[in-house]
Amino acid sequence: MTKLEHIGIAVKDLQQSISLFETLLNSNCYKTETVESEQVTTAFFKQGDTKIELLANTTAGGIIEKFIDKKGEGIHHLAFSVTDIRSEMKRLKDQGFILLNEEPKKGADNKWVCFLHPKSTNGVLIELCQDID
Repeated sequence: MTKLEHIGIAVKDLQQSISLFETLLNSNCYKTETVESEQVTTAFFKQGDTKIELLANTTAGGIIEKFIDKKGEGIHHLAFSVTDIRSEMKRLKDQGFILLNEEPKKGADNKWVCFLHPKSTNGVLIELCQDID
């Protein structure tokens, strides 16, 4: 893992949260994107070398809604950049970490992604990210 790529934050109302974070960070949202496979819409902010990703459901009963129902709005995951997602997935699986997907999948911000189950990471959902060339 090369760096913290972004912090994912689950929100109920994306537009309201974009406005809140634009004020908080004194910075504009530079990108919004829908990720159909995850049923979420994302909004990105950049602060130095790190990004903040707001996540909201696109459909009722989606993963973000379920997360918010259990834990409330707030930090959803930490994402780390990797240079070779497949080798990093293998390394972590060999070390006993539980992968939520066996193959990288296309995520937001032009990335290949894989998530690690929070049961194997002290309760924190971890995302691996690699730029799609």
